[in-house]
Amino acid sequence: MRKLVLGCAVAGLMALSPKSEARLPAFLGPLPPVFQAIPKGEVGLASWYGSERQGKATASGESFDVNGPTAAHRTLPLGSTVRVTNLTNLKSTLLRINDRGPGMEDRLIDVSWAAAKQLGFLNTGLALVEVEVIPFSKVGHQAITGPRSPKLN
Repeated sequence: MRKLVLGCAVAGLMALSPKSEARLPAFLGPLPPVFQAIPKGEVGLASWYGSERQGKATASGESFDVNGPTAAHRTLPLGSTVRVTNLTNLKSTLLRINDRGPGMEDRLIDVSWAAAKQLGFLNTGLALVEVEVIPFSKVGHQAITGPRSPKLN
């Protein structure tokens, strides 16, 4: 009988005690790659090209500008707008495809010097990126193109 009374008393105390809940810490910091968003576009290596191509004609016929928001891709239509995201630091930028490349088989995209600087891989030269095509209706044309370089004749 004594055990029964003690058991009921313990059960009553447990029922009346405040509930403890597991809570997330106030600051988690960057999420591990496993918890980050799964890419929606192409994923591969990006490289950049700069002053050695400055002023030379691109596949679209315009002059290459190291400071322009442009990139080279093997298959995307010239003039396409893409969002390139560096998957290491999650920095992204919008670029316009105006050239063909890259020349290396293991690379997905070549970006201008300015784009590599924005994406944070200027010093390393290569970065794992996601390339997502942005439909024309989602962005204003002038937001990507900026001033056009004169075409070479």
